[in-house]
Amino acid sequence: MWRSITVFVILGLVSLPIVKGMRFDIKTGATKCITEDIQSDSLSVGKYTIINPDQDYPLPDSHRITVRITSPLGNNCHYADLKEFGDFAFTAYEDGDYMACFWVAKHNPSTTLTIEFDWRSGLAAKDWSKVAKRGQLEMMELDLKKLFDTIAIIHDEMYYLREREESMQILIRSTNAKMATFSFFSLIVCLAVAAMQLWHLKTFFEKKKVI
Repeated sequence: MWRSITVFVILGLVSLPIVKGMRFDIKTGATKCITEDIQSDSLSVGKYTIINPDQDYPLPDSHRITVRITSPLGNNCHYADLKEFGDFAFTAYEDGDYMACFWVAKHNPSTTLTIEFDWRSGLAAKDWSKVAKRGQLEMMELDLKKLFDTIAIIHDEMYYLREREESMQILIRSTNAKMATFSFFSLIVCLAVAAMQLWHLKTFFEKKKVI
């Protein structure tokens, strides 16, 4: 039964649309950034273009964007300056959030550009139509290859989550140890202050000959 459920879940994951495509507006002089969580050793591809509202006329030279994609540690993965369209491809060497920032130069009068952005990572970065055409694979073979790659990604994701859980457990144990040490010294300080107060009160009353 559990094997059937597992196969059903994996087949469902294969059929899910895991392509990150979007369209957004950006004003001149402004910057818009988009993040994507990518695992290390994963392929990431994408493309971007400025939508021309009037297809009969080309875009003016002022309608250009600057694109920069950086890794979690701030390393450049892609950079393009004053482009109407472009594409990129890189292999992630760091785990975490990769950031794609779009910037439009400021000019007068101000205007708004519409950007179409398609960003794929991991399994979605593979062009399965080219794979099928190149190898002349049958549909069942192609589905099995997709399933195999999906299982490999799930396997890597489980190890990645396990590593993150272990690091969080180490952090929790370290925090608990520090809190216990802090509580112990706080108790000692409180007892010392209480003892000093009792000694001060006793000395005061003895001087006043109350006790």
